[in-house]
Amino acid sequence: MKTGDQIPEELLGLLVSGMNLVPGTLRDQLGSGLNLLVFLRHFGCVFCRETLADVRVQVENEPRFPPPLFFFEGTPTEGKAFLRRYWPELRAVADPTSQFYEGFGIDRGGLMRMLGPGVWRAKSRAQAKGHQNGERSGDIWRMPGLFLARGREIVWSHDYGHAGDIPDYPLIGQIAASQS
Repeated sequence: MKTGDQIPEELLGLLVSGMNLVPGTLRDQLGSGLNLLVFLRHFGCVFCRETLADVRVQVENEPRFPPPLFFFEGTPTEGKAFLRRYWPELRAVADPTSQFYEGFGIDRGGLMRMLGPGVWRAKSRAQAKGHQNGERSGDIWRMPGLFLARGREIVWSHDYGHAGDIPDYPLIGQIAASQS
């Protein structure tokens, strides 16, 4: 999915479960305002942990930053066990069958996107921030994804070049401010 696309009705109508969600569908989680949809890599990934920390810093320090809704490939129980250590209040959708990942077009990476030189530099960056790899879980080849949505419309998306690529978080805050 890319800027200008609409989230398909079949995804919006799916019932969701996870952490700190209102009962109901994806549509119920999104409402009509801005949301940052953050698709995490597997929980053992250093970049998953870095993303959680980076987004939390933005939310806590930038009042214009849109509220995030995280997605993870796992069960609600697995998500709660892992995510509550990083951010107990976050909203997160469990996607054990990857239907949301697939529906948003988040692909699986090949060797260069998972193990290329950019990934090794990114790993050093993440480790310098205090993050480490953990026990592998989920699909270790699944790429991350990030979309800024207003209701069902994708108003901005980040195209990940590799597994450790990071979006321009200050730009997201600027876009959100301009959408208000």
